[in-house]
Amino acid sequence: MHRRSRLAPPLLLALTSLAPSPTLAVGTRHFVVESEKDFAAGKLEAVAVDSTGQVRAGLETARYEVSGADSAWDAVEVDGGLLLATGNEGKLLRIAGGKSEEVASLKALALTAVCRAFGRIIVGASPSGQLYELKGKELVPFAKLDGAEHVWGLAYDSARQALFAATGPNGQLFRVLADGTAQVYFDSDQPHLVSVATSGSFVLAGSSGKARLYKVGSPGRGQVVHDFQATEVRAIATDADGVVFAIANELKDTDRSGSVKPDRAGSPARDNPKKGKGVLYAFALDGTPEKLYESSDDHFAALGLDEAGRPVLGTGGEGKVIRVGKDHESAILLDVDERQIAKVFLKGDRGFVVTTDAVAAYAVKGIGGAASVWTSQVLDAGLRARFGLLDWDGQGKVTLSTRSGNTSEPDETWSDWSRDLDRPALVSSPAGRYLQVRARMPSGSASVLRRVDIPFVTDNVRPVVTEVQAKFGARTAATGRGSVKSGQPIDGSPKSTIEVSFKVDNPDDDELRYFVHYRPLTGSTWYDALEPGKVLTRSELTWETKDIPEGKYVLRVTASDELSNPPGRALRHSLESQVVLVDNSAPSIRDVVVRGRVVTGRVTDVIGPVRRIEVRLAGREEWVPFEPKDGIFDQNEEEFSLDLAPLGTTGLDLFTLRVFDTAGNSEVAHLRLGDGK
Repeated sequence: MHRRSRLAPPLLLALTSLAPSPTLAVGTRHFVVESEKDFAAGKLEAVAVDSTGQVRAGLETARYEVSGADSAWDAVEVDGGLLLATGNEGKLLRIAGGKSEEVASLKALALTAVCRAFGRIIVGASPSGQLYELKGKELVPFAKLDGAEHVWGLAYDSARQALFAATGPNGQLFRVLADGTAQVYFDSDQPHLVSVATSGSFVLAGSSGKARLYKVGSPGRGQVVHDFQATEVRAIATDADGVVFAIANELKDTDRSGSVKPDRAGSPARDNPKKGKGVLYAFALDGTPEKLYESSDDHFAALGLDEAGRPVLGTGGEGKVIRVGKDHESAILLDVDERQIAKVFLKGDRGFVVTTDAVAAYAVKGIGGAASVWTSQVLDAGLRARFGLLDWDGQGKVTLSTRSGNTSEPDETWSDWSRDLDRPALVSSPAGRYLQVRARMPSGSASVLRRVDIPFVTDNVRPVVTEVQAKFGARTAATGRGSVKSGQPIDGSPKSTIEVSFKVDNPDDDELRYFVHYRPLTGSTWYDALEPGKVLTRSELTWETKDIPEGKYVLRVTASDELSNPPGRALRHSLESQVVLVDNSAPSIRDVVVRGRVVTGRVTDVIGPVRRIEVRLAGREEWVPFEPKDGIFDQNEEEFSLDLAPLGTTGLDLFTLRVFDTAGNSEVAHLRLGDGK
């Protein structure tokens, strides 16, 4: 049997609610486990976790292996045990006394429904679409449901002495009498009715394709109680007061009949469960809906009611049994190795839970076991860490222990579990990147665990500046960049500010402070680019250069973790940029001569190089680029000779000549063909 790993991926601080608090002491972080999600991510052994984040003794169970079945579709309680309808060999199995045995079988691919009716055991089969009665050790034909291929659910109404069958692929609800007479009771517009229950004088049915809950009062007369805007109404249950509960799922694969093809088991693939989204609704007697519970991480595969009439859900991808109160409170009662819960029977501290993928039965023996144990998922400090005082909140007798290691899953290289602590104390587990916490509660106790807090300090690792970028005018200077285009259109307007940004590798997630300095390219003295007293903690800076002499400069960015570490442990790293131009002066257009349709002259710039020359004729929108005389923009003075004839000029046409330097500064000249400057 393949079991999903509860240890991978390890819990990363930056991605969970266990992230370190910024208000804590310098260099110290905390693992804090306090929410339902935090506790439920661990391993639950005879413990329950409620929606307020409290851990207490849960269900004690005994697991019974079920052989001879690939999937469990339905179950019914009989004589202190269970009868399981299974696939893919059409076997009816009995679970009793910790053992499973075959009671009867069919050549059908799967037995998909079973219930007590008329004082007998009735079984539905797929893909035959027939009902069978258990007689001795044989399943004999009981009723033929004409037009049906799949029997997805059965519900018996003892008051009316009628059995109702939800079927596919025509979405029909059949009524079957004690003599096996069957007729269509309701014909929906959906391909499959997959769930059914009775309540008073009504029959309730749920569909797949579109998840609709139907209420049928008499033959052929049904109405939609609720459209869930999902893909299936998986199960329905009613309490003694007539309140209706229904679970609906949003699934990618809504054709349940695909589950009974010869090459597939009747449950999600064991290595890739098809998890979806699930919701639980309650409907009052007048049909008013109320959403009680929903999950965006998993869908629901089973629904039952406990002795108090509270819904008990079985999940379809994470193997959890969840009880939901009518005031929206909830508790995870059981978390099993198998992924999908097929059926739940729970009354007080006794009952059964049936799983599929793989098929097993859990007998509920009581509350708490020899020891109720909660084990956290693997907590990841990101680096090797030393651990401080293990503290927790709770009541009653709770003991905690820890173990540590340097692999993401515990193995033989991890430390042994430390001795159990009954009061806060220093963690005795050795330094390591990963840590686990285990809590024990004695059998039958009313102990509660609410919160676990473990401070730690990691090895301090130096932050490393990996890239520095400086955006000036129409160009970006950056470490590790390739070629820079020239002669291309210029974006934006010239500015006296340069946008500096940088990337830093910060392995231990320290809060960082940045220092930015500059120097002339040919100089050796560094000057502070930050305003006096400014503490820069963002990896970007707008550098004002209007009061700085024009020229070529180099920037240096230094990252320091001094905000997170004391002076003796603080580390820093610096990286220099490529050449950055400080150029706030426009280029000049000189010695322009217009002869016919040819314009000559030169462009000069203090810093350079010249970046672009372009012309626009009067009355036209587009600027047309031209090359310098030597064909390449590479100096701070470029001669040009522009032949405007290809632009279609005639007579004395007005035109504009515009030139740019690399910083994006520009100069404009308005000219006329035949004129000179």
